[in-house]
Amino acid sequence: MIHNPVLRGFEPDPVILRVGDDFYVATSTFEWCPGVRVHHSRDLVHWRPLGGVLDSGRLLDLTGVPDSGGIWAPGLSHADGLFHLVFTVVDTYAEGWKDLPNYVTTAPSIEGPWSDPVPLHGRGFDVSLFHDDDGRSWLLNMRFDWRPERESFAGIEIQEYDRRTRALLGEVRTISVGTAAGVAEGPHLHRRDGWYYLVHAEGGTGYEHGAAVARSRSLLGPYEADPAGPLLTSRHDPSLALQKAGHCSLVETPAGEWYAAHIVARPHTERGRCVLGRETALQPVTWTEDGWPRIAGAVPAVTVPAPALPPSLSPSSSPEPPATDRFETPDLGPDWSTLRRPATDDWLEPAPGRLRIRGGQSPVGRRSPSLLARRMTARRCSFETSLTFAPRTPDHLAGLTAYYNTRNWHYLYVTARDDGSPVLRALSCEAGQLTAHDPAIPLEPGRPVVLHAALDVPVLRFSYDTGEGLRTLPLELDATVLSDEHADEFHDGQLRVLGFTGAMLGLWAQDLDGAGVHADFAYATYLTTPDGRA
Repeated sequence: MIHNPVLRGFEPDPVILRVGDDFYVATSTFEWCPGVRVHHSRDLVHWRPLGGVLDSGRLLDLTGVPDSGGIWAPGLSHADGLFHLVFTVVDTYAEGWKDLPNYVTTAPSIEGPWSDPVPLHGRGFDVSLFHDDDGRSWLLNMRFDWRPERESFAGIEIQEYDRRTRALLGEVRTISVGTAAGVAEGPHLHRRDGWYYLVHAEGGTGYEHGAAVARSRSLLGPYEADPAGPLLTSRHDPSLALQKAGHCSLVETPAGEWYAAHIVARPHTERGRCVLGRETALQPVTWTEDGWPRIAGAVPAVTVPAPALPPSLSPSSSPEPPATDRFETPDLGPDWSTLRRPATDDWLEPAPGRLRIRGGQSPVGRRSPSLLARRMTARRCSFETSLTFAPRTPDHLAGLTAYYNTRNWHYLYVTARDDGSPVLRALSCEAGQLTAHDPAIPLEPGRPVVLHAALDVPVLRFSYDTGEGLRTLPLELDATVLSDEHADEFHDGQLRVLGFTGAMLGLWAQDLDGAGVHADFAYATYLTTPDGRA
C-alpha cells in the first residue's frame, strides 16, 4: 500500500516522471538551496531523497529573493536521453507585480552534471515541458497579467520549444483560461489514445485548491473541460485528513497503471494552520470508457493500492538515514538545506565530529544568512545539537531554530552580555515582532551546551544541558506561527508576504559586527514520534 503523504513536510508542487523503471518526483524549494528537490522510487511506495538539483551558484542565484519567492513549481521531463528541468526564480511577487525569469537546464543523469541554465521568458510561472510523439516540444506556463483592470491569472499558455537550440519558437497561444474555480496554474500536458489532456491546478493554494482536466484532439485546442468537475479537491469536505489537495501531475507505470502526484496539507485543527506545509501524495487514476481520468471520489485518500510491479522492482527502499548526523563527510546529506545561498566552504565547513558555521546576516538578512536546516516532517518531533561558541558581544549569536521565514521563527541561542560573558537566551519573531523571553541562563565560557527543541504541535518547548542534565525553559511557544496560514500578510488589502513553505529545524549563526566569529555544532539529531494521525 501507499501511505500518504509519501513525501512529508515541505515538499509542494510535485511533478512526477518515469524513465524506464525509475520514478522521480521534483518539488518546489522557494528560497532554500539547493533548488528543486528530487526523490527517487521504483515502486511508488518507498522514496529515496536525492537532494537538490540546482546546487551551486552557477545553476541558481537566490540572493535577495523574498520569503516564499525563489523556485516555484518546476517541470521535469526526459527526451533525447536527457533530463530537462524548467523552473521559475520568483524575484518579486508583492504589490501587484511579479518578476518571473524562467530557465531550462539539462543533464544526462538525474544526478547531473546539469548544463548552464538558459533563460526562456518572464511572462508567467509554473513552467513545464511537453514532448510530443512527433519529436516537437512545447513549453507551458500560467500567464501573469500585471494590469490592475485585468485578472492576474490570465490562463494557460503554450509555445514551441526547440530542444536543439534551447530556444522558444513561434507565437504564444492561450489554450485554456481555466474553470469557474479560477486561478488556473501548474499546467501539465499528457497524451493518451489520440487525446491531449491538460491537467492544471485551480482555486488558489489554500483550502479551495484543486486540480482540473481538459482535453482536445489538437495540441493547440480548443480544450473541453471535464464535465464531471475537478479531478481532485478537498474543498467540499473539511473533515478529510488531507486538505488543500490539487496541483496534479500524472504518470503511467510500465504495466499501464496511472497515478497522480499532488499537493496535500495536514492541518492541526479543522481548516486550521498547517505547520508541516504542503506535502506530496499519490492517488491511483482510472480512465472512463469515454476517456476521462478519474480519482476515486475526486478526493485524496490516506492509503491507496500500490502498483502491481514485478518483484524485481519492489521494494526500492534504501536504508533509513541515521537519526544523528555527526558531519563525518565533507558533503551534507540530502535532507539538509541552506537559506538563500549554497553550502560553500566560505561559511559552512563539515568535518568529522563538528560542523563549523561562520556567522552571517541578521535573521532578516536576504543576502548571506548562515542557516542550515531540515524539514519538519511530523507534528511530534525533536531536534538537538551540541554547540561550542565563543561570542564576544551581543552582536554574536548562534544556536538552534524552529524556522518558517524571516518574519516567523523561534530561536534558542548563545550570545554575550555587554560585559562579554556568555548567556543562553530564547527569542521569538511572529509576523516581524520580536519577543525576548526570560530567563537568561549564564554559561561557563568555552563549555559546550546541548540545545534541544521538542515540538508537539501546537506547542514548542526549548531545553538545554550544560552537563547537569536536560532542563526545560519555562516557556510554551506557539508552533503554529510556523505555517503558511500565519505567514500570509496583507496590508490594506494588498499582498505583502506569501506563505508557501513549511516549518524547518536548523542550526543558525549571526555575526552582526563582522568580527568573523564561528560556531561549532558537534551533531544534529532529528527524531519523530507517531501521533496516530495521517
